[in-house]
Parts: sequence; C-alpha cells; structure tokens
Amino acid sequence: MKVIIVGAGIGGASAGIALSRLGHEVVIHDQMLENKPVGAALSLWSNGVKVLNWLGLGNEVAAIGGRMDQMAYLDGRSGETLCRFSLEPVTLQTGQRPYVVARADLQALLMERFGMDRIRLGSRLVAIADDGHVVTATFADGSTDTADLLIGADGARSVARDHVTRADEGGIRIERTHAGYTNFNGLIPIDEAIGPADTWTTYVAEGKRCAVMPVAGDRFYFFVDIPQPPGLPYDRAEGKRPLEEAFGHWAAGARRLVDVIDPSASLNRVEIYDVDPFHTWVRGRVAILGDAAHNTSPDIGQGACSALEDSFALAITLASSSLSVEDSLLRYQQIRSPRAADLVLRARKRCRETHGFDPAVTEAWYESLRQEDGTGIIKGIVGNIVDSPINLGVGTLEHVLAMRRV
Repeated sequence: MKVIIVGAGIGGASAGIALSRLGHEVVIHDQMLENKPVGAALSLWSNGVKVLNWLGLGNEVAAIGGRMDQMAYLDGRSGETLCRFSLEPVTLQTGQRPYVVARADLQALLMERFGMDRIRLGSRLVAIADDGHVVTATFADGSTDTADLLIGADGARSVARDHVTRADEGGIRIERTHAGYTNFNGLIPIDEAIGPADTWTTYVAEGKRCAVMPVAGDRFYFFVDIPQPPGLPYDRAEGKRPLEEAFGHWAAGARRLVDVIDPSASLNRVEIYDVDPFHTWVRGRVAILGDAAHNTSPDIGQGACSALEDSFALAITLASSSLSVEDSLLRYQQIRSPRAADLVLRARKRCRETHGFDPAVTEAWYESLRQEDGTGIIKGIVGNIVDSPINLGVGTLEHVLAMRRV
C-alpha cells in the first residue's frame, strides 16, 4: 500500500518509519526548502522514548539525550531553593528514562532513518481529493502525488485538517487559542552558575518561568515564559532585550542565564497557542496526527510525545485490522483522540496555574513548592504517561520502588 505523509516533523517522520517497517511504500512531502527544525529542544518523557525504542532507535536517542537526574524549583527573585528531588521514580515506575533532546538532532535522526531520498522538500500542500479509492495531493507548484491513504502531519495550520473537518464546506474550522504568554527558548553551554548539569532547574516568580534542562553535547536547553498578550511588536534585532527587562531584577542564576544567551547563535521567540480538543481526525482515506490533530501548549512537555503516540497507534491499527483503510483510520482516531484531548486540557490547566493569570492560584502553587518532596510532581508526570497506548495495559509499576528499598 502506498502512503503519503505531509510533514517531516517528529510525528510525520516517525510515522514514516513505522509504516515503512510494516512494508508500505511511504513518501513524505514537506514545505520546508531545507532541513531547519523550528525550536531548540523538546522533552521526551518515557512514553515518547518507548515509541522511539519500538522504532529501533533506542540507542541513538539515548546518545542524543541529556541526562536529567534531578528536578529543582527556585524562587526567581531571591534564588531560594523551594524544592529539589530525584527523577529516578519516573524511570522506575514507567520502565524508561526520559530525555531532553535538541530538536535538530532528533529530527535529523528520524529523517535519516526514514531515508532522505524519500522526502520531497519544497512541497507545500494546497488541496486533497479522495475518490474512495485513491487520494490525490496537490502542491503549490502544481505537482500532484497519489496514494492509498494520506496522513496529514502538517502542523498547527494544517491544510489536511481543514480537509478532514470540511472547513471550506460548512464544516468546522479549527481556530487556535492564545495561551497568554510568550516563550523564548534556545541552547547555551552548561553553566552551573545557573543550575547543576544533571538537573532541570526552574526559577519561578511573578507568573514567569526561567528554566534550563540538560541536553547532549554539554548544553542546556533554556526556556523562558513571559505572560503577555499576542501580537506585541518584536524585531530580531532586539535580541534578548525583553528578557533583560523581565528578569533583570531576578536572582543571580536567572540573570546569569539571560547574560549567557547569544541571540545570534540560538534564540527563538514563540507566542504560545493551543486548540480546543476536537475528535474529527479522519475523513475517508485521510487522517491527521501531531499538531494538526492536537496542538497543545508545552506546559506538561507532552507535545512531541503525543505525536509519537499517534505514530505508534496508527501503525498498530493498520497492521492489526483489515476491513478497509477507512475502518483502520477510524480505529486510530478512536484510540488517540480522547487521550490527546485530555493532555491538551491538562497542559491548559497547568498553564493557568503557573502563569499568574489568577495571582492567588499561582501564589498558592509557589507555596506548595516549598512543601514539595517530589511526590506530588512525580505523580503528575507519571499521570501524563500511564495511559499511553505504548504501555500496552501496564502503565506503571509503583511497587518497584518499594521492592528496591527491601
């Protein structure tokens, strides 16, 4: 069976590998002219890593992943440690160590494993036609491609999604919702004046966050959140001036982070949006995955993992059901849309709690961090993982911790 995948990001490339391993003829089209991933890094919690292990990439992912052994929250203004604890329980309960990886490293790994000769760059999708037997994709340059099914992994502004929801035919047009903050992110050399090399360190105050996470190559991935409305003017020539204004009065470690950022080397500015959950992911022989299906804010770090879960569920469904392409895609939708919706809403709830939109709620969260021994936060992290389809009915083994203490 021939499959067209539109989008060579984490979801599209991983789906390409999975479906190729099943023996399908797969081609990926992407509108980018050259491989330049957007964003500096991403979190791969245990559910996402397990999908990559299943794809045969376990050793490679471990090699590009940062070793994140500890987690710590610090008061952004005073530098006081609010809590610090080991992340080992996440690994023991889920059966897999999480990693933080540079997006460019992971995307290069996925694209190379899929095969660059089967990725057609500069292909911007503009239309889809499905006659019930063959799907035809039309691209901006007038070229077309045909296949037995098409997977739209074409991001938050998905053309494939508009086709699936019949947006131009009186159906549903999915609109993005601004999350209320702007994120700045990038890569810097590890600097222990900011935080230990093995620790996810986050400074919090005033509804803002300033954090570093270790990635391979002796680097920190940094991300900084500033609550503000969308559409504020910003020119790249301003560099890190907004960060200097927002964090210039903060603790030494946070100021050090801002000081060492080199805007010419690595600094991205992203206004954060998500979409209200919806459950129409399939129309005939066309389905969507990744941000096209469940664009989320990054507040629980499950965006890439959720796309990887899509790839797993799609491949398992196509391999194990045989009534028709249409039936298999609907089964994929049934497996994935409820869980993906739940994660979007969890991230939205977390966003409201941490970004000061209700100051009393955020202050209460800060105070709770002073009492935190890791139990509550780890419960939340594992709670995002436990229902993943990759776990095949065995989400966590909490008794492992008790057994290892005996």
